[in-house]
Amino acid sequence: MNLKIKSALVSVFDKENIPSLLKCLKKNNIKIISSGGTYKSIKKLGYDCIELSHYTGFKEMLDGRVKTLHPKIHAGILHDRKNKAHKNEMSKQKFPSIDLIVVNFYPFQKVVTETKNPKKIIENIDIGGPTMVRAAAKNFKNVTIITNKNDYSSLIKELEKNNGATSLKFREIMSSKAFGLTAYYDAM
Repeated sequence: MNLKIKSALVSVFDKENIPSLLKCLKKNNIKIISSGGTYKSIKKLGYDCIELSHYTGFKEMLDGRVKTLHPKIHAGILHDRKNKAHKNEMSKQKFPSIDLIVVNFYPFQKVVTETKNPKKIIENIDIGGPTMVRAAAKNFKNVTIITNKNDYSSLIKELEKNNGATSLKFREIMSSKAFGLTAYYDAM
């Protein structure tokens, strides 16, 4: 089953390769939601983007520790598009679907190897990113998850091949990669 991508949440620490991804998203009329440095980078590159706090109606807080941890984000990712009760609840809340998540994490491993400062190490533990990744990977039947900038080209090819949609097989592969990444990240 192919899934048409209508909206994407993009939140990346490593912004390399982002211009080619943004070009593809624009070509396919995919609405982009983002926050912080990623939002600024997207705007600076000249692409339309909805700032996350504007999207949720809730400003980030606790020095950025709470940005993406919001019901509108996670319901948008986790709801089953074929479940009537889920559809009704989403409609009642006026929460739209989020079809594509593009996330990479803070460089925790690098920070751990370069500093012994416990405060700096703790602040570089990514919470929101892995939470979104796990939610999207769990719901791969309805959501595409991309966690590695090297997979942008595969996503672009997939969207071109399927007229702005992704195949179930592609989503399964990306989900597997995402769960592998979160397991590695947690182990660190």
